Amino acid sequence: MGTVGTALSELRSAQKTAKGVSLYSRFVNRPVGRYLAAGSYALGLTPNQVTLVSALFSFAAIAGLALGGPSWALGVLVWLGLAVGFAFDSADGQLARLRDGGSPLGEWLDHVVDCAKLTALHSAVLIAFYRDRDHFGTTDDTWLLVPLGFQLAAVVTFFGGLLTEKLKPKPAPGTPAAQPSTLRAVALLPVDHGVFCLVFLLLGGGGLFRWAYTALGAAAVLFLIAFLTKWARELNAARR
Repeated sequence: MGTVGTALSELRSAQKTAKGVSLYSRFVNRPVGRYLAAGSYALGLTPNQVTLVSALFSFAAIAGLALGGPSWALGVLVWLGLAVGFAFDSADGQLARLRDGGSPLGEWLDHVVDCAKLTALHSAVLIAFYRDRDHFGTTDDTWLLVPLGFQLAAVVTFFGGLLTEKLKPKPAPGTPAAQPSTLRAVALLPVDHGVFCLVFLLLGGGGLFRWAYTALGAAAVLFLIAFLTKWARELNAARR
């Protein structure tokens, strides 16, 4: 085990590229995750244990959303659990790099937890929309399609991006990393998980939450179309 200060120093020089990352992840989630990774390193935790801590916070928040009555206070707790879980999700990878690399099991566990979290979170919104129809204004069954569509877009985006990274040829050693685009980082904010978590602060607002969640769902669908087009073009170019 090392000290938090030493771990922070090493982590600052071992960060992943900011290319394709939103402003929230670059300036909020990754820095918070860096401190959590340093603390976890000092405590002697493994990356897989940190992944399980992330899952604990995330699924506690999801359970609260599915089982609790919607209120402003519950919304804060749901947001906090999801946000902390997301920060620990960043910390596990940073801790793995600090410990000289992760393992196939660790990568598998991380992706399984992420996929389960995405699926369960939108399922919990569906349950809340159905159970508390008067609060959310979802007496029309059509509204129940919104979390299903959002879930589909989120899961396909997650899987499509993951598979694209696996299939794309790796850059040659020594190739300089592409510089991150600030414009792209801003444009990606609507589909950043950390930004999405903020919508649950509106849980007590009923219809306000419904419309904000629906707007983010529509953005997720539009971004999915753009991502699929981009990924297909990149993979097609890679085979030439």
